[in-house]
Amino acid sequence: MFKVLVADAIKPDGLTPFIGREDIEVVQKTVENAKNELHEFDALLVRSATKVTEALLNDMTSLKIIARAGVGVDNIDVPSCTKRGVIVVNAPDGNTISTAEHTFAMIASLARNIPQAHQTVKNSSWERNRFAGTELKGKTLGIVGMGRIGSELTKRARAFQMDVFAFDPFLTTERAKELHVTTGSFEELLTVSDFITVHTPLTKDTKGLLNRETIQKCKDGVYLINCARGGIIDEEALYDAVESGKVAGAALDVFVEEPPVGNRLLNLDQIIVTPHLGASTKEAQLNVAKQVAKEVVSFVDGIPVSNSINLPAIPAELFSRIQPYYQLVRTLGSFLSQFINEGIKEISITYGGDSFDYDTSILTKALVSGFFKGRVDVNVNEVNALLYAKERSITVGEKISNEAHGYSSSVTVKVVGETKKMEVKATYIKEYGPRIFAINDFKIDFYPEGHILYIQHHDRPGVIGVVGKKLGDLNLNIATMQVGRKEAGGEAIMVLTFDDPLPSDIPNELLSTLEISEATLIELPLC
Repeated sequence: MFKVLVADAIKPDGLTPFIGREDIEVVQKTVENAKNELHEFDALLVRSATKVTEALLNDMTSLKIIARAGVGVDNIDVPSCTKRGVIVVNAPDGNTISTAEHTFAMIASLARNIPQAHQTVKNSSWERNRFAGTELKGKTLGIVGMGRIGSELTKRARAFQMDVFAFDPFLTTERAKELHVTTGSFEELLTVSDFITVHTPLTKDTKGLLNRETIQKCKDGVYLINCARGGIIDEEALYDAVESGKVAGAALDVFVEEPPVGNRLLNLDQIIVTPHLGASTKEAQLNVAKQVAKEVVSFVDGIPVSNSINLPAIPAELFSRIQPYYQLVRTLGSFLSQFINEGIKEISITYGGDSFDYDTSILTKALVSGFFKGRVDVNVNEVNALLYAKERSITVGEKISNEAHGYSSSVTVKVVGETKKMEVKATYIKEYGPRIFAINDFKIDFYPEGHILYIQHHDRPGVIGVVGKKLGDLNLNIATMQVGRKEAGGEAIMVLTFDDPLPSDIPNELLSTLEISEATLIELPLC
């Protein structure tokens, strides 16, 4: 008998996938009330209330799968689950419609001052002239992040005859045509949009994405909306921009600190707020519960789950063999993702040498997962990576070769974008760890981790000295430097590492040097 503990409040309708399964026993109790029988359960189904800690995992010795009825897994110790071979699944699609609808409701409410007008009427006032709004028809909606929610929001905006301008580094031209959206740079989006809404994960790149500098580039009287993650809009900068009139209004469903007790933004009439309601519909709550219940049933039936957060359970002896290359290809995916910040057409990997005598598909999925990690608004993992790539019209390929480029085994990864392409070759050496030994046929040798600066330049005397002086003048200490070239006097590269993160404007500083053609900051691991 496969025993499932439903530890948080889930209505019976959300558990219907278990109905009729005589081989599955469902118990609805809190962890505290099930304390004496925790060791008996094979599956744990939670929302956000139950905290799945290492201590709880130690008690649940039979646990095989944890199902989170929702998207976020902050309440689950995923690394400890992975270490134990416990699969963690969530429901990334269950709240797509609810969040898209809530976002558009916020946009309409901003445009017509609905919350403010509602409150004055409740207070026995009748001020029609004060709350004159603006029509959505003909206005431009700028969407940052065109994942599932951004795509659904586009449909609703176009139904209201809005023009949609999208910024998403991974949105291909073909997909943009399918969605009937105009695409361009983030800076272009800022200058053309009447309304701007963000739908990205919160990462080091998106934290404070809309800040004092970027808000100043927007149209006067722009409206800003955040139903994604608190912190994507700089709250202090937003307050000042609304006070000055630069921003006509904002709609926030999320905050840096929740609940936002004492937040100055709540004092501004031009800002409308909701208490993180994006996923809070009866349908969404039911959908996510059913979705993860179905995942548990699939697991019981031996069918691969669709939305695993961590590495699927595999035999321990195989895991120990693939682990070094598993981590390496995820790192290579992140490395290349930070290089090619545009729509992607192809991701391919070649496994060379005699070490890959097993099914390498898990490594290919890990590569694609590493590529998307932190750049899209859903959890992309080894289970759904290829599906997500297919949705974005990205071709993924793999092949096996005898050529290992002088090592016992190696991997070659190539990414082709709409205007750029890049290829890296790497290996894993037991005594030294992972190494990248070639970039676009430039021979080099470095450990792919930490704060990295990649520079491509003309092979001329003094270039390395100029780079060193510029960095020294900025009080930036170089930890390591590796150089590579194809021929004397031609193109060459430098890969430098640093002890601390570099300021984001360093590439522009270096590109002012005549001989430098490319400068890119890389942060590893980002997966």
